[in-house]
Amino acid sequence: MTELFKTQRSPSAQLMGSQFQSWDASTGEVTFTYDPPPSFASPRGAVQGGLIAGFLDEVMGAALLASSDNQALPLNLDMNLSFVRMVPLERITAKGRVVKAGRKIAFLEGELFDSEGKLLARATSTAIPTPPPEGG
Repeated sequence: MTELFKTQRSPSAQLMGSQFQSWDASTGEVTFTYDPPPSFASPRGAVQGGLIAGFLDEVMGAALLASSDNQALPLNLDMNLSFVRMVPLERITAKGRVVKAGRKIAFLEGELFDSEGKLLARATSTAIPTPPPEGG
């Protein structure tokens, strides 16, 4: 499982500076770190809000992929995002997990933390589990 996240990275994951850290099968939690590039800055000098959604979308999707033994990726029906603090242009940590998954619907959640472990943003998603693309 962990080898998949190290070897098969989407162009968006590369753009975001995504780095796989761990998968804990007992808790169903995947952890990534991100090094947001300077081009992600908003006028305030922090990561722009829509790009924050990308970090959380990726880590929640990775949680579903890992928990399904590489059999399912989410097709989001909705995503709810709460901004708690501005996200700095420095290394951040994202944790994603599957709350509940069935054949037709999955409930996912993700959180972003700064280097001190402070919560920056939180997201939930309702998604349809779909097979990964061929060759992906």
